[in-house]
Amino acid sequence: MSKFGMPPSNIIDGFSLPHVFTAESFRSAVRYQPRSGDLFLVTYPKCGTTWAQQVLSLILSHGDPEKAFGEGPFLELKGAQAAETMSRPGFIKTHLPFKLAPWSEEAKYIYIARNPKDCCVSYYYHHLSHRFDGDFDDFFEIFFSGDVNFGDYFDHLLGWFEHRNDPNVLFLTYEEMKETPESTVLKMASFIDDEKYAEPLRKDSEKLNNVLKYSSFEYMKEIANKNSEEKPPSSSEHSGHSESTGGQTGENEQKKDHASKSISARLVRKGIVGDWRNHFSKEQSDRMDQKFSERTKGTNIADLWIKYM
Repeated sequence: MSKFGMPPSNIIDGFSLPHVFTAESFRSAVRYQPRSGDLFLVTYPKCGTTWAQQVLSLILSHGDPEKAFGEGPFLELKGAQAAETMSRPGFIKTHLPFKLAPWSEEAKYIYIARNPKDCCVSYYYHHLSHRFDGDFDDFFEIFFSGDVNFGDYFDHLLGWFEHRNDPNVLFLTYEEMKETPESTVLKMASFIDDEKYAEPLRKDSEKLNNVLKYSSFEYMKEIANKNSEEKPPSSSEHSGHSESTGGQTGENEQKKDHASKSISARLVRKGIVGDWRNHFSKEQSDRMDQKFSERTKGTNIADLWIKYM
């Protein structure tokens, strides 16, 4: 275990991954040759991955929740074979930075970005699932340093932002998805294949409403809680890799409550924008603002979150 009881990482070819990721899977993921028509969902951890997967699976099933498959293969966890053998139409999920991600002009990439403050808070709660021993102040320093699994937040964001105008890249934000869900769903569907996926949603309001309903936070939270009640978490869940969205005594209770939930329940936590205000101190907020300004200088990234930071 590293400082503050951080779960162990697996450093593969200089890249930090959760300990359950193998060198074989990671290296095959990086070498994967995308097929023509492959669709990638790309995110930095805790930037709306689970939510976006639900949206995409509903778009690909034309709004039919019975046919929606939920998740695509996690490329660097499962390896290239999972992408090669997956059912199509479908999508491949990855947290890889642009410099490591399999790239092809014949494939399509949907990138979801989230403001760094909310991302940091969500990533903190993710680590509570792994029995992180520190408090938020401890995790803030780790996140701020960039010494986390899947690398530095700003490196990831900047790498993909540079390609936002490529014809095969759709760059979206978590906040945009929250504020204008209908518009975002149609934007995704049109990007994938306007005639096949967007047009049916525009023509049939029931199909579009189904995509919105069954990808809503309320619905996903309900299902996650139901799954949590039906299947209590095992010790292996606590120690394995999972993805999610006061005083010392209160924080310890919060940790216990979060870590005791099933993986599905941890995936869907709050689903709000601006939760960082409940966690960041004034000094932390100012430091993040300064780093954000320095790292994004010369870009218009600040315009993405001018209302949220």
